[in-house]
Amino acid sequence: MALTSIIFKEKKYELSYELINQDKKLKILILHGWGANKELMKQAFEKKLNSFCQIYLDLPGFGKSSISEALNSYDYASIVKEFLIQKKLDIDVFLGHSFGGKLSTLLCQENQILILLSSAGIVPKKSLKIKTKIYIFKCLKFLGLNSFYKFFVSKDVAHMNSLMYETFKKVVDENYETIFKEQKAKSLIFWGIDDKDTPLKSGELIHSFIKNSEFYPLNGDHFFFLKHADFIAQKIQGIKNA
Repeated sequence: MALTSIIFKEKKYELSYELINQDKKLKILILHGWGANKELMKQAFEKKLNSFCQIYLDLPGFGKSSISEALNSYDYASIVKEFLIQKKLDIDVFLGHSFGGKLSTLLCQENQILILLSSAGIVPKKSLKIKTKIYIFKCLKFLGLNSFYKFFVSKDVAHMNSLMYETFKKVVDENYETIFKEQKAKSLIFWGIDDKDTPLKSGELIHSFIKNSEFYPLNGDHFFFLKHADFIAQKIQGIKNA
C-alpha cells in the first residue's frame, strides 16, 4: 500500500493505492463501490488478472483515503484522473463495481475497455414504502426532530459521518442514462441476478444503452463478483486478446 496527495479545487486529498504486477504492460484500474474499499476488489481479482498491472485505489472518504468536502461523481472522476496523471498511468481497462462503475464510465474513452459490475447510474422508481419513509422524514425534519432520521435510512447511511452523508446525497440519484448512451468503448457488463441494490433491470437497460457491449447476468447479489471472479477475468482476458 502507498499514499499520495492530490490537490483538487484547492483541497488536499490523501489517496491510498496499490499497484500489483507493475512489470506488466497492460494496465487495469479497479474501482470499488460505495461503502467498500480496494481490499474487497483485491480479494476478488488480485490472483485472477495476472496478465495485467492492477491498480487498486481507495476512493476519497473510503478505506484509507481522506475526503475534504462533499463531492459528486464528476468530482470523484476528476480526482481519479488527476491521480492517474500524477502517477503516469495509462489505463487500458477500467473496471468498476456499483459506484465505481459510474466513475469508470466517466473515465473510459473509446479506445479503452470498460468493465461494469452491477453499476450504479440508473435511478429506479421508488416504491410506495420508500416514498412514505421520505415523506415522514421530511415532516420530522420540518418539526426539528432530525435525531429520528436514523430510523428512516439504511444501516449504511445511518453510520456515515456528516461529510460522507452530504456526498451520498449528491451521488445517489445521479441519472447516467445519457452518459451510458454516449459511451462508445467496448464494454462487458456483469450483473448479480438477485441484486437488490442495483436491480437486474438496470443492467439490462445499461446494456441497451451501450451499443458496443456484452451482458452477463450471473447468480448472486450485489457482490456476485466475489464468487464469479474467474469467469469475469476470463472474459476480460478474451476481450484483451480479441
